Amino acid sequence: MDDVLSYLKASSTYYLATVDEAGNPQVRPFGTIAKFEGRLYIQTGRVKAVSEQMLAHPRVAICAMGADGSWLRVEADAVLDDRLEAREAVLAEYPELQPMYAADDGNCEVFALENGIATFCSFTADPYTIRW
Repeated sequence: MDDVLSYLKASSTYYLATVDEAGNPQVRPFGTIAKFEGRLYIQTGRVKAVSEQMLAHPRVAICAMGADGSWLRVEADAVLDDRLEAREAVLAEYPELQPMYAADDGNCEVFALENGIATFCSFTADPYTIRW
């Protein structure tokens, strides 16, 4: 799981795919990834459609590209963690978000990525998979 964390942090922007209420795929750029209590977390706002989509259909996909031309694909369940401590931990790693979000503002949400399958791919090496 630490390899996934390192890769996504190095990529800075990854793409998160969810499913909307009509069953249509929705993909958007994301940038938060943090480790808290041994679990990977992403952060968003409660008022955003992505939050509603993850609550309704928690299975998500992530794709990121490395500077070396490699790429990472992740499938996981996005599980809402409504604890203040979890929100504080994720926001602590992203001070640039603090003008927009506060852990206790009623809008900040964090989702743990559980039941994950991450596949690291490259045109020059065999893919390998990590599960958690």
